[in-house]
Amino acid sequence: MLLRLFSSNWTTGATVACLGAFGAGAYLMKHRRGQPIKPVSVNYHFTRKCNKDCAFCFHTEKTSYVASEEDMKIGLRLLKDAGMRKINFAGGEPFLYPTKLAMLCRFCKEGLGLESVSIITNGTRVTRKWMETHGRWVDVLGVSCDSFDEKVNTAIGRGTGENTTQLFRIRNWCRQQGIKFKLNTVVCAYNWREDMAEMVRELDSFRRKAFQVLLVEGENDTVERDVVLSTRKRNARKLLVSDEQFKAFCDNHRHLECFVPEPNSLMASSYLIVDEYLCFLDKGTGVEKQSR
Repeated sequence: MLLRLFSSNWTTGATVACLGAFGAGAYLMKHRRGQPIKPVSVNYHFTRKCNKDCAFCFHTEKTSYVASEEDMKIGLRLLKDAGMRKINFAGGEPFLYPTKLAMLCRFCKEGLGLESVSIITNGTRVTRKWMETHGRWVDVLGVSCDSFDEKVNTAIGRGTGENTTQLFRIRNWCRQQGIKFKLNTVVCAYNWREDMAEMVRELDSFRRKAFQVLLVEGENDTVERDVVLSTRKRNARKLLVSDEQFKAFCDNHRHLECFVPEPNSLMASSYLIVDEYLCFLDKGTGVEKQSR
């Protein structure tokens, strides 16, 4: 676990060096002018459990493990001491654990004094009550928005019948609580032709990111036969888009001020990810690597 690996090497004044002592992954210990890069912004996927079956998911439900509150706080404090200023909570679906998510947000804002606390969610479990009670500890709420066509959402694996309605609800709750509202779109074979600009403009998010479907070995590269045998496995190959198709989608939305594209060339290995075991993950090219 991250906390055990940290504590075994921890010395004041050498915070980042100890991060590399346990081989978290090349991305963490890349050097710039001889200085190690600090973990300024961290994505903490504290659960793999999810209530949706998105075919392109690259952090699949391979385990139901969730760390204890004590372990989470120790690991997060060590990351803060190493230079973390921003944290993003993701999954899985973080709102499947609303009490734990609230605890994490409050601890990071009040206990650690982080500049930014954000959450990425599919939006289905976000409630007005949670937002009114705990929204004070959240700076940014990012919601998945892959299509405004419910047939497309169903084909992807996240159809509910009221995706668009829920997006507007969440947008309104964010406004009431002073939370920045963000949209995330995974561009895939089912939606790359869709022009979503008008609805995105109406939702008025401060940022709208577009990601190209990313194939991660050991996560979403399973053959179709194994997907049928196990609902926890994913096969994203059929959803892959070419660079040209991704560019076509981006060209249709680039005029939006909030639009930020992230092709695979930019996304692979560019995020500092901590998993449910409080280990670093490298989801770049090749097999997914976990720190030990």
